[in-house]
Formats: sequence, structure tokens, C-alpha cells
Amino acid sequence: MKQNRRTFMKATASATAATMLSPFATLASAEQPVFPKNDQFKLLMMQTSWGFKGNIDAFCAAAKKEGYDGIEVWWPADDVKAQTELFDALKKHGLQVGFLCGGSQTNHQEHFDTFKKNLDAATANKIQKPVYINCHSGRDYFTYEQNKLFIDQTTKRSKETGVPIYHETHRGRMLFAAHITRQFIEKNPELRLTLDISHWCNVHETLLTDQKETVDIALERVDHIHSRVGHPEGPQVSDPRAPEWERALSAHIAWWDKVIERKKKKGELMTILTEFGPPDYLQTLPYTRQPVADQWAINVHMMQLLRKRYQ
Repeated sequence: MKQNRRTFMKATASATAATMLSPFATLASAEQPVFPKNDQFKLLMMQTSWGFKGNIDAFCAAAKKEGYDGIEVWWPADDVKAQTELFDALKKHGLQVGFLCGGSQTNHQEHFDTFKKNLDAATANKIQKPVYINCHSGRDYFTYEQNKLFIDQTTKRSKETGVPIYHETHRGRMLFAAHITRQFIEKNPELRLTLDISHWCNVHETLLTDQKETVDIALERVDHIHSRVGHPEGPQVSDPRAPEWERALSAHIAWWDKVIERKKKKGELMTILTEFGPPDYLQTLPYTRQPVADQWAINVHMMQLLRKRYQ
């Protein structure tokens, strides 16, 4: 009798878990859009090293095993040993790479000098050309003229090297809010974006239904996506497979669909990073700090869902 009860409880728990995850699966299949056919379109799915506990070789091995095409990591700056280990791992596991570049200084000139130095090095390396550079550009409290220097520099550098360079819509950086980004877009025709729209949901405390025109303008400039799902009270939902986040997930997928439609029409490369982060982005239980979900599993799930939807 005890065994039967145990079996019943186990089966019930499994059924409950499957039911909880079903909205995500249903969304992926029932609302599959019909995109334009274009053989020139190419999709690369990238994995983040953010939160990974092992070394770079172990990370690349794990990403390759899951089916990723490449990784996105911070440019190792002046660390020659780290650069060597990175490029060795990329070659060993047959992965593409996109680099993050930025600065952290509060002084504008020092910040810009660091940014330029890292950008120049990342684009000039002779070992493996990055698929793109993603920039954490400027600061939200720099003036427009100070932040514009980052756009001017990346535009120039991209033309010199042929490496696509994008600026991320990120809190704390120059494109921290939708309406501010629109001002940069309208004044800088060559500005290209990495869309991490989860930040804007948090900044504006909405799913941006009140800024549709501005969002649509931004979507026309997007070449790279960070596929984290945010909500009005935070930049990351606890688990996008949970039913309580279906509305937020649907909003993000609708935005991403518009980018993919444009890319497929033009037959262009599309890169997507799965970037659900570790604690404290990922919520934890009080006192124990145990994460409420598995960061790696969520990112792999997003990769599989978006590859199926957009391939």
C-alpha cells in the first residue's frame, strides 16, 4: 500500500510539473509564425559564460554538447593567458565567439579610453575573428555628447575591421530606456542594437504597450538579441516555463519575431544569446540563497525553443 501511494505521489508530481511547463510548449507550437523563406538567412545560437563555475574549456565543451553554435564572453583585455586559453577552447570545440566590450569608470574620459582600448584589441586579434562585438556603452548619467562618442568610435571601427558592432539596451548604460534610445536612433543613422528588452520592461515598469511606436523603431535597428525575459518589476522572470510568466514571455517572443521576420526577408545573419543569469538575477530562497530554478537548464530550453521557432 505504501509503495502504491509513493508511486501515485511521484506520478502526480510529474504530471503537475508537466502541466506547469505546458504553456511554454503550447506557445512555441500553437503560435508558430510563418516567416519569409530565404536560404541566405542564418541563425547562430550563443551561450553566456555568466554564472558558469568551470574553466573556459569546460564551458565550451558544455555549450557544444548542448548544441550551441558559439559563446559570448567579455574580451579578456590584457590577460594574455586567458586569451590563449579562450582561443584554444574555441578551436578545440569548434565554436564561434562574440565579445563583450565596455568600461566601468565614472570619469567619462577614463571610461572611453578603456572602452576604446578593449574594442580595438578585440577587433584586431589575429586568431579568431568575432562574429560581432556587443558593447556595454557609456553610462546613463553621461551627457548625450559624451555617449555619442562611443557610437562614433564603434561606427569607425566596424568600417575599418568589418566586424559588426552593436550597442546593448541595458540599464545603467546609455541605452537604458526606450525613449532615450529613440533619441540616439533618430540622431545616429548607423547605430545598431543588441536588444535586451527585459531591461526596458523593468525601467518603465510595463510591458511597453504604451511605447509601441518607439519599440518598433528600435526593432528595426536590432542585429543581435539577448533572449532573457523581463517583467515590470524586474529584468528576469524566475522561470519562463512557469504559467505565471506567460504574458511576459508572449510579449518578448512577439518582439523577437519582428526582428527575425526582417532578418529573414533580407537574408541576413541573426545571432541570439540565451542570457538568463545566476543569482542575484535569478531569484533565491531567503536565508539559504538556494536558486529557485536551474539557470543552465533555462538557457538551454530557450536555445532549443528559439532554434525550433526561427531556424
